[in-house]
Formats: sequence, C-alpha cells, structure tokens
Amino acid sequence: MSNVLGVGIDLVSIREIHDLDERLNGNFVRQTFTDRELKDADSSLDYYQFLAGRFAVKEAVYKAICGNYPEINFDFRNVETIRISNGAPRFNGNENVLKILPQIGASDIKISISNQGDLVTAIAELIK
Repeated sequence: MSNVLGVGIDLVSIREIHDLDERLNGNFVRQTFTDRELKDADSSLDYYQFLAGRFAVKEAVYKAICGNYPEINFDFRNVETIRISNGAPRFNGNENVLKILPQIGASDIKISISNQGDLVTAIAELIK
C-alpha cells in the first residue's frame, strides 16, 4: 500500500514572477512569502529564481492537498519552504496547514525544487 496520499507539481517562469512583482510595486512578494523565505531570498545568488522556486512549492502543495481534498480551505501564505543545513528545501507549514494534515491522514509533505534557464519546477507529496 502506498504512503503517498497526494501529489502536486508546478512550473514557474522566473521572469513572470519578477515582472508580476514589479507591476505590483513589490506587493506580490510581500504578500506571498514569509519573512523567513524573504530573508533566505536576500542571501541567495538569484533573488527571483529563489522566490520562483518557493512559489512553485506553494502551488504544488496546494495541488497535492486541494486536488484530492477540495473541501480544504487553503492559503498560500501558510506554506513555507526552509533550507536545511545542506541547502536542500524542506516544507515548513504554519499551524493552519499543520492542522489540515491530520484531517486528511497525512503526516508530512515532501518537496523538491529544480530549475533550468527561466523555469523552476517543484513537486510536493503528501505522506501518510
């Protein structure tokens, strides 16, 4: 029996994230990402590439949860991606997302981010 309850994947253009943030005078970034994500982005080699990856994770987590459990009320700001000691990304949900997981029988969400050129992709798996 599988331990995966749901899967989500997303593909994001770095340029589109940059342009959207410019059109909205920085409000997209301020309203979408956590303080910790913004701090990590500030110390990254490519600010918008970093944020595009984090946005792709938010979308992938949304798809993994709401694609299988549409009754769940979901907010992107509740999904945070942190860097562990080796630099790899790890899902870090706030208390609102952490309340959702037991409701759907999940214990964790595993994520991965990859980029090539202007594109960033992320995958999220709901783990039993």
